[in-house]
Amino acid sequence: MEDCALSFWIYMGVMSVFVGGAVKKILASQAVAGSAPTLVAWLGATVLVERLCALWPPAVLVLAALCAACCILSSRGAPAHALPAEGRAVFITGCDSGFGKATAQRLDFLGFDVFASVLDLGGPGARELRQVCSPRLTLLQMDITQPQDVQRALLTTKAKLGLRGLWGLVNNAGICVNFGDAELSLMSNYRGCMEVNFFGTLNVTKTFLPLVRKAKGRILNISSPSGEQPFPCLAAYGASKAALSLFINTLRHELEPWGVKVSTILPSAFKTGQSSNSQYWEEQYKHFIQNLSPELLEEYGEDYTLETKQLFQNFSATANEDLSPVINTITEALTSLQPKVRYYAGPGVGLMNFIYSYFPLSFSDKFLQRLFLKKKLLPRALRKQNSGSLNNNNNNINKI
Repeated sequence: MEDCALSFWIYMGVMSVFVGGAVKKILASQAVAGSAPTLVAWLGATVLVERLCALWPPAVLVLAALCAACCILSSRGAPAHALPAEGRAVFITGCDSGFGKATAQRLDFLGFDVFASVLDLGGPGARELRQVCSPRLTLLQMDITQPQDVQRALLTTKAKLGLRGLWGLVNNAGICVNFGDAELSLMSNYRGCMEVNFFGTLNVTKTFLPLVRKAKGRILNISSPSGEQPFPCLAAYGASKAALSLFINTLRHELEPWGVKVSTILPSAFKTGQSSNSQYWEEQYKHFIQNLSPELLEEYGEDYTLETKQLFQNFSATANEDLSPVINTITEALTSLQPKVRYYAGPGVGLMNFIYSYFPLSFSDKFLQRLFLKKKLLPRALRKQNSGSLNNNNNNINKI
């Protein structure tokens, strides 16, 4: 009896290791699309181990010994290998605030020669970078939508680099100006997002690419899960990021023979820029209402658009203020001997991608709707239709 009890607990321990490993991979925030086959293989191995243990009980002891050996070896840990920062230069766009500013500070601290582009050289972000960073930091005024700014930044960068190439290009600059259903979003929002997030980043990448090729360096792009999944009310922003992702993935294949590594980083929700500024949301909403056609406003209802604005504002207010998951990921992608193609930075993003990739579409759609914007109101026209249908049903009941 005692032998059976011992075998049972060993069996449970072994299965816990395998099942726990699978769950850990699902929940890991750094899970990437490339690791999905590994996850599937892990789950398959769990099933096979369970069957093996059921058919041949001595396998439990063998697997227990194997797991113990693996745990001992992994606990020792191999020394982390990272490329040195000294002598390597990195260009970062969008350093006025948020990820860009924090990344410039971190890379400067590590010893990189940092070229940080800002929209306003006299702004608070630029002033803070001057105060906290070393003399190695070079601040450049650059609007990525202005070709003359990009060319001027290139000339300054080349002059400072001399014969060196550019080890890293971090395409961080971007905007998300729209809120509202795809039909309600203004054409100016679609064009604005495309102009900055796609065409601006495209121009910067093409302009600085010869310097990156010279160093056989890295290109990092800060994208968004909304560029891969249909987030409600983010059609303009998501479309621009989707276009950028396709360009970057194509570039990744083409630059492989040159020795250039290309990575995409997809952060979860973080509090950056003006997302926590209530006045910003009020101004955006005022502009939105003033430019929305009266017909659409009547169909959807002002209460419906107001609820969307409130949901965006609340979502932004509760976003994570700690930017370190993204900054750590950028640093890893620049210093790793073998950088990943895709990084998910922040809690829950890997799980969200796993659900979207492997679960039925109806399930993943509902998951996104509940996760992002939990709307309670229907458009006004639909409410009227539902009310009319309810009245007709009541009349039919009364006739019966």
